[in-house]
Amino acid sequence: MTNPLAPGSLDGRVALVTGSSRGIGADTARYLAEAGAAVVINYRSKAPRAEKIVNEITTAGGRAIAVGADLTDASSVQAMFERAVAELGPVDLLVLNASGGMETGMGEDYAMRLNRDAQVNVVDNALPHLAEGARIVFVTSHQAHFIRTTPTMPEYEPVALSKRAGEDALRAKLPEFDEQGVEFVVVSGDMIEGTITATLLERANPGAIAARKEDAGKLYNVAEFAAEVASAAVEPIPAEHTRYVGDVSGFAQEG
Repeated sequence: MTNPLAPGSLDGRVALVTGSSRGIGADTARYLAEAGAAVVINYRSKAPRAEKIVNEITTAGGRAIAVGADLTDASSVQAMFERAVAELGPVDLLVLNASGGMETGMGEDYAMRLNRDAQVNVVDNALPHLAEGARIVFVTSHQAHFIRTTPTMPEYEPVALSKRAGEDALRAKLPEFDEQGVEFVVVSGDMIEGTITATLLERANPGAIAARKEDAGKLYNVAEFAAEVASAAVEPIPAEHTRYVGDVSGFAQEG
């Protein structure tokens, strides 16, 4: 996949991507680093995997560090931003990519804790460490963004509801963002082939992803969607602060 960002277009900028040791987050971090940004690779527990991404970036001539943090823990998140600023400087781009909720054995409220509460926790702790004119990018799905008007697969509904709750909680902070000169944009995409979520959905409901692909006509893969997320970090803020990736004609708009 070709990097949508021009080489050098992010020189001097610092980006932090949550959940970036693999998947969409990792590819987003790679694109940002190739464009010149110094990147913080955030991970929860897989340090070797995160360090591998760092090594790829630094070997290619970029700057990156790996910082572990439990996004549901305020002190852990605060320590992450303090280290990021100490080693790289104030954060210009914060990509809220980390999400989940389909894992088993994590408790009934896990999806809401991760997809709503943790997102607010990260942003609240980030604000004192953001550079002037910084941008926050929240990554979501059409199934979550439109959950109030368009039903989704039962297996995904708890995740969709919690991610929409997270989006709403962050939108409620728009006046605070405006006051601090912070930009905010939501990137919404369809189901992404090759992600953990897609794998878990397919396991719970065999044929679900193929059926969604047939209905949508196309599903983006990880690299393709990550390119769209990276683009959202620099493109003009779209209407309603929402950048749609792919077709949304099958989703009912809110009246």
